[in-house]
Amino acid sequence: MLSIEKIELLLLIAAVVAMLARRFRLPYSVGLVFAGIVLALLPFAPNIQLTKALIFNAFLPPLIFEAAFYINWQELRKDLPVVLTLATVGVILSAGITTIGMHYLAHWEWMTSLLFGVLIAATDPVSVIATFKEAGVHGRLRQLVEAESLFNDSTAAVAFGIAIAIATGGDISPMGIAQSLVVTIIGGLACGTVVAGGVLLLAGRTEDHLVEITFTTIAAYGSFLLAEHLHVSGVLATLTAGLIVGNIGSLGAISDKGREAVESFWEYVAFVANSLIFLLMGMLEAHQNFVSVLIPVIIAILFVTLGRAISTYLCCAFFIRSPLRVKTKHQHVLFWGGLRGALALALALGLPPELPYRNEIVTVSFAVVAFSIFIQGLTITPLLRAMGEISPSET
Repeated sequence: MLSIEKIELLLLIAAVVAMLARRFRLPYSVGLVFAGIVLALLPFAPNIQLTKALIFNAFLPPLIFEAAFYINWQELRKDLPVVLTLATVGVILSAGITTIGMHYLAHWEWMTSLLFGVLIAATDPVSVIATFKEAGVHGRLRQLVEAESLFNDSTAAVAFGIAIAIATGGDISPMGIAQSLVVTIIGGLACGTVVAGGVLLLAGRTEDHLVEITFTTIAAYGSFLLAEHLHVSGVLATLTAGLIVGNIGSLGAISDKGREAVESFWEYVAFVANSLIFLLMGMLEAHQNFVSVLIPVIIAILFVTLGRAISTYLCCAFFIRSPLRVKTKHQHVLFWGGLRGALALALALGLPPELPYRNEIVTVSFAVVAFSIFIQGLTITPLLRAMGEISPSET
C-alpha cells in the first residue's frame, strides 16, 4: 500500500530528480525510472507493489484527463482520420507482426504470442505525453503523437480483453467480437459524455474555483470508474470527459478564475502521478530477471520496433495524396516516439496467475518497456532537434 510516509519519500526523490534532470538536460521520465531502480536496491527501500488496479484506478485517470483537457477539438477533428487509422489499423498491424515474431522465433504458443503482441502494441499515453512535454514539442506533430497514444490504448485494451477471454476458454464468435467492440467504444463515449455533462451543468452554477476544481476531479475519476464498472472503456470515457470539459468548459461553464486554478491544479496532479508511476516502474524493473529470457527479450524488442515502424509508415501512406498528409520527418518521430510504459505493464500484471507463460510475458514486457524508456526516451529529443522540431537550446 502507498502510505503517507512512502508517498512523501517518493515525492522528495521525484523533486530532486526533477531538479537534476533539468540541470543535466535529461528526460525527467528516464531519471525517475533510473532513480527507482537505485532506490529498489537500497536496504531501506519501501516495499510497494505496482499493480494493474493501482495503475488503472489511481494514475491513468488524472493523466489521461489532463492531456485531453488541453487538446483543441477543432484542431483534433481535422486530423481525426489519421489518428483513428493509427490507433486502430496501426495497433492491429503492430500486434500481428509481434505475434508472428514471438511464435516463429521465440517459439511461444500462438495464444501466448497474441496476448503479448496485443498488450505491447499500444503506445503508452503516460510515457509519450511526459516525453513530449519535456521536449517542448508543439503544433500538429505533438497533437498527432499525443492523440494517437490516447486513442490507441483503447483499441489495445479491447483486443486484449478479447484475447484473454479466448485464452481462458471463452467461446467468442466474430459477431461477438464485433459486438464487444461496439459496446465498449459506445459505452466509453457515453460514460464520459454523461459525467462531463453533469459536471459542467453543476460547475456553471458556481464561480468558486475550489468547487470547480472538485468537479473536474470528479469528471476525471468518475468517468473512468463508471465505465470500468459497466465493463466498457474507462480510458475512452476519461478521454471524452477531458475533451468535453476542456473545450466546452472554456465557453463559460467554468469561470475565468476557475479555469486558471483548474489548469494549475491538473498540472501539479500530472506531475505527481507521473513521478510516482515512473519511480514505481523503476523499482519493479530492478527485480526482473531478464537473463532468464534473454532470447525472447531480444526478439520482442526487434519485432515490437519493426511492427511500430511498418504500422506507422503504412498508415501514413494512406494519406500521402490528401490534405492530411503527414510529413516524412513527422512519420519518423511518430515511429520512434511510440514509447511503451505503464499501460503495457498494467495489462501484463493483470494476466491470470494460472495462464501459461505468464511470468515470461511479464518479464519480457518489462524488458521492452525498459528499452523504450531508456533507449527511445534518451534519443527522442536529439531526433526532434535533428528534425528541426525543437531549437538546440531546448531539452
